[in-house]
Amino acid sequence: MQPYPHEVPAMTTLSQQVHQIAEQLPPEATWDDVRYQVELHASIERGLADVKAGRVVPVEELLAEFGVLE
Repeated sequence: MQPYPHEVPAMTTLSQQVHQIAEQLPPEATWDDVRYQVELHASIERGLADVKAGRVVPVEELLAEFGVLE
């Protein structure tokens, strides 16, 4: 199974994206594999949308919040 492919063109429909995911699955894939790949793609798309909308936290701020910065 390949990791998430490069960004999907905006004009691609959900049906086309699901078809693309299915084509990349190995013959021995299970329903759990399908579920995982679909959720992975959805999570990445949500993350990309957050970045585009500016809903991000600088790494330094996050590390400081958790007391990781020295």
